[in-house]
Amino acid sequence: MAESVRTRVREPEPDAFDVYEATLKYLYDLRDRSFQRQVVLRADDVEWEQSRQGRLKFFINRETDHTNTVLRDWNAFLHDIRTHSGAHRHQGGLAIYIVEGEGYTTVDGEEVEWEAGDLILLPLKREGVVHQHYNKHPGENAVWMAFIYSPYMDELGKWVEQKAVSPDYATHS
Repeated sequence: MAESVRTRVREPEPDAFDVYEATLKYLYDLRDRSFQRQVVLRADDVEWEQSRQGRLKFFINRETDHTNTVLRDWNAFLHDIRTHSGAHRHQGGLAIYIVEGEGYTTVDGEEVEWEAGDLILLPLKREGVVHQHYNKHPGENAVWMAFIYSPYMDELGKWVEQKAVSPDYATHS
């Protein structure tokens, strides 16, 4: 009688890293995020916080990812300028929309006035831009909202150098 021989066949090893498949997975994850996460962020659901730069309300912040939103690479926050903000230097290339009030911003020492409905565009400069925001009428509201696309800022070499702190921060500590 002939002896039967059984050969054990090994399952194929998984392929080495496949860039195309990884790209598809990334794109599917982005699509799923847009279907499953928040589209509207309610102001009442986000707390104000006092920082060295001023009184801020972060709706979206990529670095902390504390929101469950459809966008992941944006930073968007309100800044309530009570008297004046802290001063800091960072690269420009971002938009600041004035929600309410009147004030001015010093941009490398030059005063730029603004009022509700205006849009401030911080310039791109090799050494970054030193700026500070002032409320023209302390005691009245002066609020703006910043919109920052983080991958763009990353490519510009994002950094922040604090020059002076908000007067509200000293009373907060």
